[in-house]
Amino acid sequence: MSRNYSERKRILVTGGAGFLGSHLIDRLLQAGHDVLCVDNFFTGTRDNIAHLRGHERFEFMRHDVTFPLFVEVDQIYNLACPASPVHYQHDPVQTTKTSVHGAINMLGLAKRVGARILQASTSEVYGDPTVHPQTEDYWGNVNPIGSRSCYDEGKRCAETLFFDYHRQHGLEIKVVRIFNTYGPRMHPNDGRVVSNFIVQALKGEPITIYGDGRQTRSFCYVDDLVRGMIAMMNSPAEVTGPFNIGNPSEFTMLGLAEKVIALTGSKSPLINLPLPADDPKQRRPDIARANQYLGWEPKIGLDEGLAHTTAYFRELLAL
Repeated sequence: MSRNYSERKRILVTGGAGFLGSHLIDRLLQAGHDVLCVDNFFTGTRDNIAHLRGHERFEFMRHDVTFPLFVEVDQIYNLACPASPVHYQHDPVQTTKTSVHGAINMLGLAKRVGARILQASTSEVYGDPTVHPQTEDYWGNVNPIGSRSCYDEGKRCAETLFFDYHRQHGLEIKVVRIFNTYGPRMHPNDGRVVSNFIVQALKGEPITIYGDGRQTRSFCYVDDLVRGMIAMMNSPAEVTGPFNIGNPSEFTMLGLAEKVIALTGSKSPLINLPLPADDPKQRRPDIARANQYLGWEPKIGLDEGLAHTTAYFRELLAL
């Protein structure tokens, strides 16, 4: 049965106590929806959703998506999976299970209740790209047996499952490939470059540059990312994606470090460490499709986003 997607909905967010999930839930509640947050706290924290305790339209359930879930919902945002190398390499088997078994279980739920479902995929499906910037037509350059493969290949398999459920069962799916995202509520020890640099700078510790620092990333502020995900979920049924969601402005690691040092007034020195295995040398999204089909593009530049993120970490660290 087709639904009117402008009406108030009951929405499930897996991984809802994580960095992205908690911001998404905030926005969905502001829009007047009922939200069920599911998380097993592998990387998410109660602190990220503490401000929602007692909210009449918010419900929390501690659950691991590698096990089936039986609830009644209209939409599902599947965000459950550790997203930083430090976390997803800690238990690589569980990471793969979360991506693959989690996708199977959430797709099964969506099929049972007739819900529309969005998969939070990743730019890591492109691996160490040989095409730049990355378009959705690019199939990627991924090592299937490396230390990052649990995440890269897990997310690639999840995309396969989503499109097979769509073709075989007529399920309404949405797939977004998320590029580097940052903002308040990032874990201070998650190993991602923005949080690494800011925390190191605020503490006056050496800022760790992996390799020569000339590798590039494109950084999207969390508010822009969440806006893109919601636009994708509520797009016409025939719009399945995958769509890149990210900020196409590209920065070197050295350039990012210089911005963080200037913003924090830190005296931290830069030190170079070996480049991790299979670490991509460049990463930049082509967002033409998201712009065409969703009318989406990022609005918050790196300087503004870093200022908000630094203020969060300064308060978190009480510095």
